Amino acid sequence: MVAANREMVVFCFDTLVSHYNSEDAPPPAFDEGQHPLFVTWKKVVNGGEPRLRGCIGTLEARWLINGFRDYALNSALRDRRFPPIQAKELPSLECTVSILTDYETANHYLDWEVGKHGLIIEFTDPDNNTKRNATYLPEVAAHEGWTKTEAIDSLMRKSGYNGTITESLRKRVRLTRYQSTLFTMNYSEYVAYVKANRGAAPFIDGAKPGNH
Repeated sequence: MVAANREMVVFCFDTLVSHYNSEDAPPPAFDEGQHPLFVTWKKVVNGGEPRLRGCIGTLEARWLINGFRDYALNSALRDRRFPPIQAKELPSLECTVSILTDYETANHYLDWEVGKHGLIIEFTDPDNNTKRNATYLPEVAAHEGWTKTEAIDSLMRKSGYNGTITESLRKRVRLTRYQSTLFTMNYSEYVAYVKANRGAAPFIDGAKPGNH
């Protein structure tokens, strides 16, 4: 089984830095494989708790190198919940890569463990017969301090459902649970890695003082 590792996060930072510099990223230092994956960017403001800045991935298996290249940029620049990350924000960023494993169909909406399982819900919107779905990675419910029911209700809202959430609707949810391995690195750790392995710190066009 392939587990998330430092080199995958480095490649995501490399991909974003190279985007700002309009150049190609250095080749990745991890082995190719096919897995579902997510890239999450968070931003630390004034030394506080890191806040979500972008998170996009795929629940379908992707080749890892192209997958991390695509989702590093998609999550940084195209998460509709946030404005695109700018080069000047890089020093306050941290990046987490997740590789998803162990997909299982749950017996009912409470058939999972907070902190262990990620969730995919699928259900039919009773108001307009639309099929709806949404996912949370395994760390989300624990980080938010949710009960299982609160997590399911939040996922239903994330899917775009705005109607009343009833117990009978929850019972009609089709739940798939999964697990993940993840690796997190902040920008200063990335810079230290690049210096140690390439002999010089990364240069970022557009992040220099006085540039806007």
